Amino acid sequence: MKDILLITPPFTQLNTPYPATAYLKGFLNTKNISSFQIDLGIEVIIELFSKEQFTKVFAHAEQKNTILTDNSKRIFALKESYLNTLDAVIAFLQGNNATFARQICTDGFLPQASRFQQLDDLHWAFGEMGLHDKAKHLATLYLEDLSDFIVECVDANFGFSRYAERLGRSANSFDEIYDSLHKELTYIDQITLALLHEKIAKLQSKLVCFSVPFPGNLYSAFRCAQYIKKNFPNIKIAMGGGFANTELRSVSDKRVFEFFDFITLDDGELPIELLINSFSNNMAKMPLFKRTFLLQNNKVVYSNNCNKPDYKQSEVGTPDYTDLYLNKYISVIEIANPMHSLWSDGRWNKLTMAHGCYWGKCTFCDISLDYIKIYEPIAATLLVDRMEELISKTGENGFHFVDEAAPPSLMKALALEIIKRKLIVTWWTNIRFEKNFTVDLCFLLKASGCIAVSGGLEVASDRLLKLIDKGVTVTQVAQVTRNFTKANIMVHSYLMYGYPTQTEQETIDSLEMVRQLFQIGVLQSGFWHQFALTAHSPIGLAPEE
Repeated sequence: MKDILLITPPFTQLNTPYPATAYLKGFLNTKNISSFQIDLGIEVIIELFSKEQFTKVFAHAEQKNTILTDNSKRIFALKESYLNTLDAVIAFLQGNNATFARQICTDGFLPQASRFQQLDDLHWAFGEMGLHDKAKHLATLYLEDLSDFIVECVDANFGFSRYAERLGRSANSFDEIYDSLHKELTYIDQITLALLHEKIAKLQSKLVCFSVPFPGNLYSAFRCAQYIKKNFPNIKIAMGGGFANTELRSVSDKRVFEFFDFITLDDGELPIELLINSFSNNMAKMPLFKRTFLLQNNKVVYSNNCNKPDYKQSEVGTPDYTDLYLNKYISVIEIANPMHSLWSDGRWNKLTMAHGCYWGKCTFCDISLDYIKIYEPIAATLLVDRMEELISKTGENGFHFVDEAAPPSLMKALALEIIKRKLIVTWWTNIRFEKNFTVDLCFLLKASGCIAVSGGLEVASDRLLKLIDKGVTVTQVAQVTRNFTKANIMVHSYLMYGYPTQTEQETIDSLEMVRQLFQIGVLQSGFWHQFALTAHSPIGLAPEE
């Protein structure tokens, strides 16, 4: 029996756990509160993409007579080839049977459908000897073909890193999700709930906490909560995470609380500790809550009656990945992009150098919310202590620091501490392209194991960068990217188009600036995002500005 069950609902990443539950479990360890965590997403994927289950998928599609497009007809016609290779491909992507790469790269070995029409120039991407990465890329396309078949013929809501995302994006109204939850279970629902039932029946937890980071996790969280309410009515259920923190800050629809007993906002450590304490005290007459929505007297109320401050970052413990099936995550290479492979290929221990953002001014960012507004760095010695603890527990020495923007001074201190302890680690993080990243600092970071940085150039226009209050100029970005490149640290740039008042010519100029940065070799990777206005950003709060 465990006091708390922490769940990441389907789906997030294929290659590494989303870190929220590991962070919370690490904190609960410091309070001697027993917990268990599961990543339902990877468990569903591994169950679904198996010869046994996909045999049922093909039979289901045939029985429902949903095989309509030429692409799905081709995949179905090749079903024996898919079923014969599927378990071996998954095992390869899990890091087993490395020699299988040569077989995958043999022309005609894997069945192919429409995804293979998008193949990059494989020789350009992988050369003569990059067989392992080439095989991962081909195996990923193979899985995406099967994913297309699922979407076309079995469950239109399916996606490798999201499920029913459209429903989550319309969360300004609960009607559509509520209606969906009263429809027949989908194929993916059935797999998810069977796995969920097994865990809950075994663990008998008092409290189940769902971490919902993205819109693509929301529907599954509600579907799982619905199942628990029906089949395990004595268990209390809470929701937190990035989606709740941004989209549910003013939740008022009582129907939400047919599924969840509590919704907590912002840092989850203290709110969850208070919830479990209230159950241990048999829900005292005046239970204490921290930033928690609940239903009282048939009304949605927001309770924040605990005066205790949130825990400092030095007090929350080391993230704990115990319970997660770390050897079952699958590394994929969807496109031949060097930074994209860091996101999707290989398992990374996730850590944070500092809570919040040290800059905290960008006008498109949710800087009014605590997770960005409250800046609190962690001492480099403690960070490296946590790195060493994670290496000993997970066997992995790769780290992704998931900061909003890692501070240069703390990155320097971290690098010095890593070098002082003679640790061999590989790490990367997000930054601002600010002038403090000198050539000397970049070489120091490289010596400590830093292999890549990603940062927001955003609009490649000094007028718009000033409007965004980014605190950098295009010239400064070019200099900093050059410094990192000199030190052989890969640079990825986030870019946006469609920012308010951006003209067509400025968009073209931005494209040209980025083209030049690539041409001279100081940018190795970039991605353009369409601008999206968020409610808690300065321009969301005051659009007239």
